Amino acid sequence: MTTVKLSSKNQVVIPGDARRKFDLKPGDRLKVFVKGNSICLVKEPDSYVEKLYGSGQDIYDDNYLVAERESWQK
Repeated sequence: MTTVKLSSKNQVVIPGDARRKFDLKPGDRLKVFVKGNSICLVKEPDSYVEKLYGSGQDIYDDNYLVAERESWQK
Protein backbone atom coordinates (compact mmCIF):
# COMPACT_ATOMS: atom_id res chain seq x y z
CA MET A 1 0.00 0.00 0.00
CA THR A 2 1.24 3.43 -0.93
CA THR A 3 0.03 6.81 0.29
CA VAL A 4 -0.44 9.56 -2.27
CA LYS A 5 -1.19 13.24 -1.80
CA LEU A 6 -3.84 15.31 -3.55
CA SER A 7 -2.20 18.30 -5.25
CA SER A 8 -3.45 21.89 -5.19
CA LYS A 9 -4.94 21.15 -8.65
CA ASN A 10 -6.83 18.12 -7.22
CA GLN A 11 -4.51 15.70 -9.03
CA VAL A 12 -3.08 12.40 -7.79
CA VAL A 13 0.02 10.63 -9.10
CA ILE A 14 -0.52 6.88 -9.51
CA PRO A 15 2.54 5.09 -8.12
CA GLY A 16 4.86 3.38 -10.61
CA ASP A 17 4.26 -0.15 -9.33
CA ALA A 18 0.50 0.27 -9.86
CA ARG A 19 1.04 1.78 -13.35
CA ARG A 20 3.23 -1.18 -14.34
CA LYS A 21 0.88 -3.80 -12.87
CA PHE A 22 -2.12 -2.43 -14.78
CA ASP A 23 -0.10 -1.37 -17.85
CA LEU A 24 -1.20 2.27 -17.52
CA LYS A 25 0.29 4.71 -20.01
CA PRO A 26 -0.11 8.46 -20.56
CA GLY A 27 -3.44 9.11 -22.26
CA ASP A 28 -5.16 6.01 -20.86
CA ARG A 29 -8.65 6.74 -19.60
CA LEU A 30 -9.73 5.70 -16.10
CA LYS A 31 -13.27 5.34 -14.80
CA VAL A 32 -13.73 6.79 -11.30
CA PHE A 33 -16.52 5.64 -9.02
CA VAL A 34 -17.35 5.63 -5.34
CA LYS A 35 -17.97 2.34 -3.57
CA GLY A 36 -18.92 2.84 0.06
CA ASN A 37 -16.16 4.96 1.58
CA SER A 38 -13.67 4.16 -1.20
CA ILE A 39 -12.71 5.82 -4.46
CA CYS A 40 -12.09 3.25 -7.21
CA LEU A 41 -10.18 3.71 -10.46
CA VAL A 42 -10.75 1.24 -13.30
CA LYS A 43 -8.88 1.31 -16.60
CA GLU A 44 -11.29 1.88 -19.47
CA PRO A 45 -10.86 -0.80 -22.15
CA ASP A 46 -9.64 0.23 -25.60
CA SER A 47 -12.74 -1.43 -27.07
CA TYR A 48 -15.85 -2.40 -25.11
CA VAL A 49 -16.83 -4.74 -27.94
CA GLU A 50 -13.60 -6.73 -27.63
CA LYS A 51 -13.79 -6.66 -23.83
CA LEU A 52 -17.35 -8.03 -23.75
CA TYR A 53 -17.14 -10.36 -26.77
CA GLY A 54 -18.17 -13.86 -25.76
CA SER A 55 -18.87 -12.91 -22.15
CA GLY A 56 -22.38 -14.41 -22.20
CA GLN A 57 -21.58 -17.65 -23.97
CA ASP A 58 -21.79 -19.77 -20.83
CA ILE A 59 -25.19 -18.45 -19.68
CA TYR A 60 -27.22 -21.03 -21.60
CA ASP A 61 -26.11 -24.50 -22.58
CA ASP A 62 -27.01 -26.12 -25.92
CA ASN A 63 -29.79 -28.25 -24.35
CA TYR A 64 -31.57 -25.14 -23.12
CA LEU A 65 -31.48 -23.53 -26.56
CA VAL A 66 -32.76 -26.66 -28.29
CA ALA A 67 -35.65 -26.99 -25.81
CA GLU A 68 -36.47 -23.29 -26.12
CA ARG A 69 -36.53 -23.42 -29.93
CA GLU A 70 -38.70 -26.54 -29.90
CA SER A 71 -41.19 -24.82 -27.59
CA TRP A 72 -41.66 -22.07 -30.20
CA GLN A 73 -42.93 -24.59 -32.73
CA LYS A 74 -45.67 -25.98 -30.50
